[in-house]
This record gives sequence, C-alpha cells and structure tokens, in this order.
Amino acid sequence: MNKGDVLAWIRRTRLVPIVRTSSAELAFQAVEALIEGGLDVLEITMTVPGAVEVVREITARHGDRALVGAGTVLDPATAEACVEAGARFIVSPALDEPTLRACLAMNVVHAPGALTPTEIVAAHRAGGDVIKVFPCDALGGAAYLRAVKAPLPHIPLMPTGGATLDNVGAFLAAGAEAVGVGTSLVDLKLLREGRREELVARARAFREACRPPDER
Repeated sequence: MNKGDVLAWIRRTRLVPIVRTSSAELAFQAVEALIEGGLDVLEITMTVPGAVEVVREITARHGDRALVGAGTVLDPATAEACVEAGARFIVSPALDEPTLRACLAMNVVHAPGALTPTEIVAAHRAGGDVIKVFPCDALGGAAYLRAVKAPLPHIPLMPTGGATLDNVGAFLAAGAEAVGVGTSLVDLKLLREGRREELVARARAFREACRPPDER
C-alpha cells in the first residue's frame, strides 16, 4: 500500500480513533470494539505499554481490514520500529524534523503536529502529508479550523482535541480531512466496567456522524 492509498483510506473514513490505554490488554479490547463498530482506522499511541508490539499484534490480527497507525511518535527510531511492526502512518504531537525525515525516507505517511498558522505552514513545507492541528479545542475548535483553512485551503488538516459526537461533523464541515478523536470515543471506563457494547455503539454513532451528507 503506497502513501496515496493510505491517505485516501483516511479521507474515506474521516475519523482517526486514538487508542491511548494503560495496558496492552485494554488496547486490544478497545480496538476490537472499534472495529466491530465499523471503524477501520486506528492510531495506537506510544504511551501504551509495549506499544510497538501492540501495533505489531493489531496489524497481524486486523491489517487486512483496518489501517493501523502509530501516534505520539517523538523520534526517528520509534517511527522506524513502528513501521517495521506494520504501522501504515505515523502521528506526532509536534513537528520533529528528524522524525519527519525518517518517514519521508521510508515513504510512510506522517502527520506532524502544529497549532498556529506559522507552525502549520512550516510542518507542511517540511513534508508533512497531513497536519495534526493540536490541541485544536484550545483555540476554538471547528471555528478555529475554519479560520485557518480560509487562507490555507491547500494544506490537509486533521484537527485533534475537543472533538465529540456532537461536534465532529462541524470539524469536517470546516474543512478537516479527518478528525482525531480520543476519550470522547475511546472511553476506557466503558471497558473497565464491562460495558463493551456501549463502546461498540459509540463507534457506530461516530461512524455515522462522519459520513458525507450525500451518503446518509
């Protein structure tokens, strides 16, 4: 799968669930529920214990039907380890140019983080494939994204931070390629309390909310 295929997949799903858990087992449980709920893009953060091996295992289980990526990647060595484990895209909370150069050398999609217009342009010029606007809610959420997109329509943006079931559609309408969503979707309390089906239902609801209007 080439970079164009990966980016097309992300644009098609329009949602990147962020799996950030306190154990590998919880990560596996969350992924199974998200996939059952119809979501086929997954970002496993490097804050998960044994994260690289978690990426490897999830790719082995679901790589034929889900796009597995790695998040919170802060250095080239981690990026390379994640790609070797099967990650199809790399996400960082900020622009780290050595990490970006490593992804460019591997021909792997990279989403560096940025917040201000200056940072967004710098990340794009450095070679970022899609720019993670983080933390987007700190500067106004969808309204901020719309304001940024007006002068920068050519830069693909993935807002992360503050997206909920109620406002995810507003982020997409403001011009997001896709939206990164964390705890408002991947609510680990549901798994800890044995309420797995509620997480599955939440995934289905997010999937429906992200459908283009002409497909509903």
